[in-house]
Order: sequence, then C-alpha cells, then structure tokens
Amino acid sequence: MTHEIIIAGFGGQGIMLMGQLLAYAGMLEKKHVSWIPSYGPEMRGGTANCSVIVSDQVIGAPIVSEPTILIAMNNPSLFKFEQSVQAGGTIIVNSSLVSRDPLRDDVTTIKIPANDIADQLGIKRVANIVTLGAMLKKIDIVEKDSIIKSLNKVFNSKPDIVTLNTVAFERGQLDVIGK
Repeated sequence: MTHEIIIAGFGGQGIMLMGQLLAYAGMLEKKHVSWIPSYGPEMRGGTANCSVIVSDQVIGAPIVSEPTILIAMNNPSLFKFEQSVQAGGTIIVNSSLVSRDPLRDDVTTIKIPANDIADQLGIKRVANIVTLGAMLKKIDIVEKDSIIKSLNKVFNSKPDIVTLNTVAFERGQLDVIGK
C-alpha cells in the first residue's frame, strides 16, 4: 500500500515534525519513504507544509501532487490543498482551527479538535501529535510503536518531551471523529 500525504499548517505547528515522524516510523518498518519540507520565509506564523510518502513498494518520484491523505491544521491549508486530494482519499482537519468542512463528497473527512485537546492536556504545542495519533487510528500507515520509537529518536536527550508527546498521541487516538 502506498500513502501519499500532504501535511500543512502554520509555521510553529510542528508540521515538519509530523512528517519526519511518519518517515522515521516507515523506515523502522522497512518501508520505502520520502519526506520533502516546504515553508515560507517566516519561521512562525508563515505557511509550512511537507510531503510524505510511505510505501511497501519502491517510490518512483518523491513529489506529492495528488495526495491520498491531506492533514490541514488550519483554514489556509484546507483551502490550498483540498482540491488536490485524490477521489476516495482522506482529509483530516484540525477542527479547532478549521472553520468549515471540506466541500468534497468524494473523500472521507476526519475531524480532530487537536488544539482543544492539547489545551486540555495543558501542552498547547502537541496539537500536531494529537492529530498524528488520530490519523493513525483511522488509517493503517505505520504502527504506534514505530511512532513512539521515532519520538525517542528525535527527542533522545529529552525523555520528558517523549512522555508528553506519547500522551498526546494516545489522546488523539481516543478522540478522533470520522464520517
């Protein structure tokens, strides 16, 4: 199975980290992966997105122009990428910040109030990991254990951050709403 994913939001929302974690987890599972970041000139508040491919087969080209999955962490991201999602694909929206449902009826929509959940956890910066947990609960891309191992790799000198992100990931898996 091949999953072509665009993850998009504002700079500072952990967009690149989500993509890196998926790519690392895929590598741990001996899958073929690619990860390409793209961001505007601003560090925080500007636009950011990344393309990730996780596949059981060799990846012919790392560019994702028609994703099977879109994660839209804010309104501008949904507006920009919604029409590029393949028919039959999935759009995951951070319903805390995205004010409307996708307009398409040929895709599956998954809503996760990621910022609200992160606020409930008392850790605003983990909305991205909440969203990642929700996505992986609904779509079989990589195993939870591979994500946790990837968190340990990225934050190997900060075990407290691994613990916080693990809690956020698990909470996202509990609170996902799909249609």
